Amino acid sequence: MHPGQKLKPGALVVFEHEGVRIQGEVLERRFFGRRTIRLTSDDRPLAEAINRIGHIPLPPYIRRDDRPDDRERYQTVYAQERGSIAAPTAGLHFTESLLRALTDRGVELGSVTLHVGYGTFKPVRVARVEEHTVDPEPFTVGASTADALTRARREGRRVIAVGTTTVRALESLEIAADGQVLPQTGNATLFMHPGYQFRIVQGLVTNFHLPKSSLLMLVAAFAGREPVMHAYREAVRERYRFYSYGDAMVIV
Repeated sequence: MHPGQKLKPGALVVFEHEGVRIQGEVLERRFFGRRTIRLTSDDRPLAEAINRIGHIPLPPYIRRDDRPDDRERYQTVYAQERGSIAAPTAGLHFTESLLRALTDRGVELGSVTLHVGYGTFKPVRVARVEEHTVDPEPFTVGASTADALTRARREGRRVIAVGTTTVRALESLEIAADGQVLPQTGNATLFMHPGYQFRIVQGLVTNFHLPKSSLLMLVAAFAGREPVMHAYREAVRERYRFYSYGDAMVIV
């Protein structure tokens, strides 16, 4: 809650806009301004009230207020279930026509249900990287996607993940002794930094991430620190955009 770092358990807050009202009660005080809060709406379903009051989190280089069409733009074309705190930004680069073109070229597509959590944006504040923890993110990998992963591994085909959070979900999957990738519903808690050995993912589509973030460390673990730093120096020099609507790279 920013501002509001001094709000203690029991504090009440109100969010109101154009006759829509949400009440919030602080239940627990946590570190770095974070709170556990209960939201309620008296005259309509809470999800509807949030949709009416909430704003799309545009990155700072887009210097305007959000518009109704941002609600469609800030969403992947393949999203189905509500639950993420933010869009998985690497997926924003894919359109229906691009997905059809990939399929026409023989690329097999698999879907993952993944709810991006607030911890994705939590900076690494410890001196020793190994002491950092990432918050769990709920995910589901169904049987059809698990079977597709198994076939790709057995046939020597490359598994390319769209987004770092997708990598966390895929690398969390259990692999049986015979090499079968097992479907799973659970929480991704892996913190991947240089030294991690990837078991499933061999390619990655990802946006450019902030310094001192667990996501950047995952990319460095995947591609190697020096190649990643070289790519980031190039991005800064050429004024690539970071954050939600930023530029992407493909690592293979």
